[in-house]
Order: sequence, then C-alpha cells, then structure tokens
Amino acid sequence: MSWLVGDHGPEPGPKGLASSPAEKRAAAHAIQDHIESQTRKAGDWADEETAAAVKAFGARDGDGWQTSAALRKAHETWGDQVKNLMDRLGAEQDSLGSSNTVLTGSDLAVGSRLRQVSALDRY
Repeated sequence: MSWLVGDHGPEPGPKGLASSPAEKRAAAHAIQDHIESQTRKAGDWADEETAAAVKAFGARDGDGWQTSAALRKAHETWGDQVKNLMDRLGAEQDSLGSSNTVLTGSDLAVGSRLRQVSALDRY
C-alpha cells in the first residue's frame, strides 16, 4: 500500500478512493442499477447474430467449412466470459455492501481493547 503525505499526516491509497459508507453504497448501487444490466445487455447482444451465423455457415460445413463449429465454440467462450464477469460484479457489489459492517466491527473491537483498564492504572 502506498502512503501519501498530506497536510495532516500520511493518507493511505490513491486519491478518489471511495471509502466512506455513502460512497460504497453509491458504488454498489451503480453496479446493481447500471453496470450489471449494461454488461448483461452487451453479453446478450451477440446471441442472435452469432446463432444466425452459426446456422448459415452450418449449411456449408458439409462442404468442408468449419466456420460454424468455430463460431459456436467462440460464442460458448464469450458466454463463459460474460458469466464470469457477472459473477465478479455480483461479488464486488456484495463486498461493497458488507465492508461497512466488517470495518465498523473491527473499529469497535479495536476501540474496546484500547479502552480496557491497564494493569498500570492500578498503581
């Protein structure tokens, strides 16, 4: 992790990093409301066109054309990649939503340990 020295001491990470609860919620909503739907739409865009091309070239496969099989395989790979990307977006959205809970819990745990009475306080 890089440390940037600012006017008030070191500041972790790059500028513009969304780290407040509101910014994390906004990022999670952007994934849910825009990025996932647009990614799904882009992933589905090629389906009809590719299916038509596979069918058109399939008629010629008997004549030695292997384009239909290659297109079918490429389209399967495309579908797998879109699924992986959608899964990753979902995981990122979940992480953004749960990070506030995890970080708040960690902060509270550290705070309670710091507030414990020291053995030196008894002297």
